[in-house]
Amino acid sequence: MSHAVKVATYNIRKALGLDQHRDPARILSVLNEIDADIVTLQEVDRRFGGRVSALPLAMLVAETPYVPVPLNFRPAAIGWHGNAILVRKGIEVRLAKPIDMPTLEPRGAVMAELSVNGHPLRVIGVHLDLSGLWRRKQIRALLAAIDANPLHMPTVMMGDFNQWSDSGALSELAFHHHRLVQTPKSSHTSRPEACLDCIIVSHEVTVTAADCHISALSKQASDHLPIWVSMQIG
Repeated sequence: MSHAVKVATYNIRKALGLDQHRDPARILSVLNEIDADIVTLQEVDRRFGGRVSALPLAMLVAETPYVPVPLNFRPAAIGWHGNAILVRKGIEVRLAKPIDMPTLEPRGAVMAELSVNGHPLRVIGVHLDLSGLWRRKQIRALLAAIDANPLHMPTVMMGDFNQWSDSGALSELAFHHHRLVQTPKSSHTSRPEACLDCIIVSHEVTVTAADCHISALSKQASDHLPIWVSMQIG
């Protein structure tokens, strides 16, 4: 029997809102509004100094139903190169690791293999380069990382792809068993003009709904709107 799962991705811009106030509580409130089971975040850590998380771990655990997948190689961070994966408490994390890929900028990708109510699910969170040439190389590296894994399971790859169209680097999906979910434009929050944020699923996944999350808070909390997908796995 299949299982319903809601996933989301959100570039939180280090919790810096359009009002130029850094407000982690506002980001956490947006996450609670979305009410997804699994969330990938981009720009979750500060880039300088100790690179601490823009979302304090104690606040995240106390004020949301989420815990971060253990990727924090720095004491005060919850992600890796700004990428984090949050899972609803009770979801089992079987594997978590960064994915090596070619980079021009300090960007990256992280992967977690989960058990969601007994159903396996692979989740990859990404933040890709501004350069189209490097984005293409990075997507190839992500797909190669999936193919190199001996365990075959439903997979969702999501994050800020910095891609303005379905062509270009995303055309690499045409040669693979993954597809781009059609979601609304999510950037810039004040006037969305591009689908920079993407959710890609393997063919075993059945998508039942997809949208941006638009609320009074999400329209102020970051320069990206969150996007989400409801799907069936198993």
